[in-house]
Amino acid sequence: MPNIKSQMKRVKTNEKERVRNKAVKTNLRSSLKKADAAIIAGDDKKEIVDNAYSTIDVAARKGVIHKNTAARKKAAIAKKANG
Repeated sequence: MPNIKSQMKRVKTNEKERVRNKAVKTNLRSSLKKADAAIIAGDDKKEIVDNAYSTIDVAARKGVIHKNTAARKKAAIAKKANG
């Protein structure tokens, strides 16, 4: 544990951010898996792909993933859905 007051505050802040980022990443992974499964099964792709896009955008907006990573993931989903 740090002795400096500002560093004690940073430890608390970092923990809050870590928990938030973990929740966003977990949600992102789940949505990508659902999209993959739906594409493979041939279900109604539009709704599930839109949901995956939305989740990816949220993660990028919150800074959990980089915007180029988000674009790459969206392109991969589109390629699978149309291929």
